[in-house]
Amino acid sequence: MLIKNKIALSFFSILIPLVNISCKRNPSLKKNLSSSLVSIEKKYFGTTADGNIVDEFVIKNKNGMEINIITYGAIIRSWTAKDINNNYQDVVLGFNNLKDYETSNPYFGAVVGRYANRIANGKFLLNGKYYDLITNNGKNHLHGGLRGFDKVIWDAKEIKNDSSSSLELSYLSEDLEEGYPGNLKVKVTYTLNNKDELNINYKAETDKSTIVNLTQHSYFNLTGDFEKDILDHELLINSDTFLPVDSTLIPIGIFKDVTNTIFDFRMSKKIGFDIDTPDEQIKHGLGYDHCWVLNNQNSGTRFAASVYEPYSKRQLVIYTDQPGIQFYSGNFLNGTLNTKTTGKYNFRSGLCLETQHFPDSPNQEEFPNVVLEPGETYLSNTMYKFTTR
Repeated sequence: MLIKNKIALSFFSILIPLVNISCKRNPSLKKNLSSSLVSIEKKYFGTTADGNIVDEFVIKNKNGMEINIITYGAIIRSWTAKDINNNYQDVVLGFNNLKDYETSNPYFGAVVGRYANRIANGKFLLNGKYYDLITNNGKNHLHGGLRGFDKVIWDAKEIKNDSSSSLELSYLSEDLEEGYPGNLKVKVTYTLNNKDELNINYKAETDKSTIVNLTQHSYFNLTGDFEKDILDHELLINSDTFLPVDSTLIPIGIFKDVTNTIFDFRMSKKIGFDIDTPDEQIKHGLGYDHCWVLNNQNSGTRFAASVYEPYSKRQLVIYTDQPGIQFYSGNFLNGTLNTKTTGKYNFRSGLCLETQHFPDSPNQEEFPNVVLEPGETYLSNTMYKFTTR
């Protein structure tokens, strides 16, 4: 064994100089090696109204896909994807300046929590005690409250690997922040690879019993033209059931089969095909704003949904380990917010596919558990993959 180790060491001592000499003699080899890496670059994005600096990280793979993430809200500010002609365009809604994110952001690109989606009446019972949360959506609590995870500055750490680069964002949500019990340590890691896949891993730990439900709230428009609507996008959801809601978009506690309903997306269909049907559920959300119960609940990370845009031929495929996916068809966009160019974000100009636990789970015993105890670790994974077809 000693002889073998000595031979191996001798081999590598010869090989390493040869590689260096080869790179010096052939600069294109060094260039090819570096071009295969996924780069990550940090730059200044802005300063908040209360004087805190916000950084932006640009992650780019060898194909040309580029994702810009800011430390305010852990927001994906832009995300380029290629069309059938290999042209890269930004396909997520967002802003070019920090002020718009601070004052008028409808969760564009943000990580939302401590509890994504709605909690009825801003209340829940945990271990025999009622907790009152901030109500910011009529009488309900939405996406963590007035100052949820989308409105805080996250600490950032760059992680570089041979075939991917990651941005690890960390935040400490203190006990009773927005009404939630426990000091919650949260980490969200964005990892881009050379397969045009973005993996998002969520991790959280607490020192007191609490509830957790985290998601990514990007609005997609695969045309690359944010003044166009998303009604021609073709959507497929891997789900046999959805959760009907009341007039305030709180689930009414039943699981409804999608068969013979306008909520059946098991075969790909245009979002606009049924969206204006005079249906009570559509009326409640001014369109789709519902949670689908994903199939194969205990199968770990699996196929959840896909979106195809027939003109650019871009396709987004989503995989997750979460029990549900909230499909929101941009019904509350109303033409008042500026795009990243010169236009406005109009009605239904973006769609969201938010992988998550079910809305109002803390108040509905038949829904999967969302309680996190001290000593436990909350883990969640979602992967987005762009292709063309």
